[in-house]
Amino acid sequence: MNKNQSSIKTLTSNFLLQPYPFYYKGKELVIISSLLFIMSLFFNYFFEPFEVYVPEHKMDFFWISFIHAIIPIYILIILSLLLRVANAEENWIIRKEIFFVFIFMLAVGFVQFLIRDIIYDNADNWSIRYLIEEIRNTFLVGMLFVTILVPLNFNRLYSKNSNNANVLNDSYNLLKQIENPKIIVNIKIESENFQLDISSFLFAKAGGNYVELYFKVEKINKILKRITIKELELVLKPYSNIIKTHRSFLVNLHHVENITGNAQGYKLRLKDLDEVIPVSRNMITNFNARVKR
Repeated sequence: MNKNQSSIKTLTSNFLLQPYPFYYKGKELVIISSLLFIMSLFFNYFFEPFEVYVPEHKMDFFWISFIHAIIPIYILIILSLLLRVANAEENWIIRKEIFFVFIFMLAVGFVQFLIRDIIYDNADNWSIRYLIEEIRNTFLVGMLFVTILVPLNFNRLYSKNSNNANVLNDSYNLLKQIENPKIIVNIKIESENFQLDISSFLFAKAGGNYVELYFKVEKINKILKRITIKELELVLKPYSNIIKTHRSFLVNLHHVENITGNAQGYKLRLKDLDEVIPVSRNMITNFNARVKR
C-alpha cells in the first residue's frame, strides 16, 4: 500500500468514526419519515425510474407508487424501535448510520418483493429474479439519496456547531472562578453520605446506579458513589456553574478550557484532563444559554 492509499484509508476511517446525530426518535423521526415518504412518492410517480409495464398493474400507478413509498416508513419505525430498545443512540457515528441505512434498504427491498402479488399480476412474482430486482432497485434509489444527503447534513451540522463553539470560546472566560461552598450530599444509605467541594469538582459520569466523580486538588482524583446522575443533578441544581451536558455527564463550567463542535454537538476539554466531555444535541440550547449568562 503506497502513501496516497494509506492517507485515503486513514481519512475514510476518521470520517466513518465521526459522531453523527441520531434521528430515529421523537420529532426527528417524524420529520425524516415524512421527507422519505414525500421524496419516494414524488420520485417513483413522476420520474418512473424503473420499467413500468401497465398491463400487469392491479391498480392505478399512483397507488402503486404510494404503496412503494409507505412501506419504507413502516420499516423505519420498526427498526427505530429496535434501536431504542438496544440503547443504540449512545455513541452514534457515521459508520453506524451507514450500516443502519444498509439494513434498512435491504429490508425495504425484501418487503417490496413480498407485496408484489398485491400490486402486480405476474406469474413470476415470487421468482428469485424479482427478489434481486426489488432489492437492487431499492439500493439504487436509496444510495442516490444517501450519497447526497448524509455528507451534506454532516457538513452542515459540523460547520454549525463548530462555529457556535468558537463564538462561545471567544465570548467569555470559562475559567472564571467564584467562591463555592463544600456541601454534604445525602444519599439513600446514610453511612455513604459524602462531602463535595464545588470549587474542586470537575465532572461526574454516570455508570448505572453509581456515579464517578472527578476532582482536582493538586492532581486529578476520582471517587465512586452509589447515586444516580439524576439524583446528583438535583443536589447541584442551585449552582449555575454545574450543568448537565449529556444524559450521563454533569460538568463544572469553571474548569472547562476549550469548546469544539462536531456534527453531534459540542466537545468540552477540561484542564489537565484527557477525557473529552460531550454536549449532546438535546442539551445544546440549554448549554448556550447557561454559558452566555
